[in-house]
Parts: sequence; structure tokens; C-alpha cells
Amino acid sequence: MSTVNTSHFEITTFFLVGMPGLEYAHIWISIPICSMYLIAILGNCTILSIIKTEPSLHEPMYYFLSMLAMSDLGLSLSSLPTMLRIFLLNAPEISANACFAQEFFIHGFTVLESSVLLIMSFDRFLAIHNPLRYSSILTTVRVAQIGMVLSFKSILLVLPFPFTLRSLRYCNKSQLSHSYCLHQDVMKLACSDNRIDVIYGFFGALCLMVDFMLIAVSYILILKTVLGIASQKEQLKALNTCVSHVCAVIIFYLPIINLAIVHRFARHVSPLTNVLMANVLLLVPPLMNPIVYCVKTRQIRVRIGAKLCQRQTNSHIS
Repeated sequence: MSTVNTSHFEITTFFLVGMPGLEYAHIWISIPICSMYLIAILGNCTILSIIKTEPSLHEPMYYFLSMLAMSDLGLSLSSLPTMLRIFLLNAPEISANACFAQEFFIHGFTVLESSVLLIMSFDRFLAIHNPLRYSSILTTVRVAQIGMVLSFKSILLVLPFPFTLRSLRYCNKSQLSHSYCLHQDVMKLACSDNRIDVIYGFFGALCLMVDFMLIAVSYILILKTVLGIASQKEQLKALNTCVSHVCAVIIFYLPIINLAIVHRFARHVSPLTNVLMANVLLLVPPLMNPIVYCVKTRQIRVRIGAKLCQRQTNSHIS
């Protein structure tokens, strides 16, 4: 710590938390956590590899899925360092600059995933509402442009976060509430005026909720279109193409909404509950999305099965 004046100290190191009350079991808790990270990273890398190497999957739907996999990878890799340090090495401290950098990447990839889920809902609506013009509207060039716009939007939206946090002064408190750094968690420790951070943090959360509302609107339009199809078989076929995306939306937004409700209305809930819900927020979507899309998307499932069979055949030959 470095002295600011005779009565205050400026904090340059924060302390993250593992599982409150279960510190003695951190080494055992690290086993499922590391397993989840490993499965999430391998699963998303597998999806990216399959889409890249299979020409038949070079379609808008799968390009957007690859964007989702990249955002999931980013979320996993952003939180992985502090999680491993806490649960494997019992080292909860993190420097202020490293904390600000981590929250930038976590919030950035969170915004990116929300944006990708939104554009995927528009993709499903366009494929169901106007299938004949689908390929001509969503060309490869246009999909690439959409990807660039979403990336720039995510960066620009969260870029002020580390700078506004760094402009604050931190004294007396250095204990954070989660196993990784979040903007709303860090700014609460400031002993200087943090109104700008509160307002901008609310604006960032509002952007996520706008994405969620637009996704809901997209599905209202999808249902309206599907109900206009005469054949019940065709209705089910159209809705079935949306199942994986609906699961991804629920997996992503449900923990965010639950955590926001707990922070806002259930302030006396145990610290362990807060930490568990915050860890679910970053661990579960990257873990479950590849599983959902592999199970529900026949094209990806078939390609993965073919790759596994090819490897087994090659191993027998060698």
C-alpha cells in the first residue's frame, strides 16, 4: 500500500474470495472447476475447428455459432487465471491494474455474447420468415461485417470501465465479493465519488437488457410466422431450428438476471450464495453451449462423429 495522506492509505491490491466457509476444501473444489474449464475450452475449440474445416458448414448460422464459441472461450480464459490462483494456489490477491484489465475482458466478452445471441435470433427469424432470400441477404461478406460491428461495439461499450475505476481512490476496503473482478464489485470499494461509475455501469446493464428484450421480440415474430404455416409438421420443423438458440439464451441470461435480483433485493443472502451464482455466470454458459449445439445440431454432431471414427481408423491402421 502507498500512503496518500496521514489518515488514508491508497489500496493497490485487492483480495478475491473463493468459497466462504469452505476454504479448507478449496483444493477439492478446484477439481470440478478445472474440469468445467477444460470441457468448456475443448468444446468451444472443437466447434470452431469443425466449422472451419467443413465447407458444408460455411453458412451464416454456423458463422454466428463460431462467434458465440469465441465469446465463450474469451469468458473462460478471462476468469481462469484468478480461479486457479484462488482454488489451487490459495492466492486470492490481485493487483489493481490486473483487476481492471480482467473486468474489461469479462465485461467485453459478456457484451459480445449478448450481441451474438441477439443477431442469432434475427438470423433464425430471417431463415423462417423469408427462407428464399436468406442466403442472398446474409452473405459471407455481410456476416463478416456484422462480426466486426459487434466486436467494436463490445470494446467501445466497456472501454471506459478500467479508466473510470482507475480514477477512483480506494482506501479502508480491499475485499471483493467474487472470485474474479467485476465493475460493480470494484467500484463499491471506492472511498471517492463513484457516481460516474454507477451511472455508466447502469447504462451497460441496460444495454444487455435491451438485447434480451429484442431477442424476445424476435421470438414473438418467429412464433407469429410459424403459426401462419399450414402444415403442423413444418411448424415443428421450423421451431426445432430454434431450440439450441433458446437454450443458449436461457443459459446466458438466467444467471445474470438471478444475480442482479440477489444484489438488488436479497442483500442479506449468504456470501456463499453470491459467489456460487457469480461463478455459475461465467462457468456454465461456456460449458453448456457446445454441449447443447452438439446434441441438438445434427450437422455438427455428424461431423464430430465422423472425425472420431476417422481417428479410430487411423489409430488401428498405424
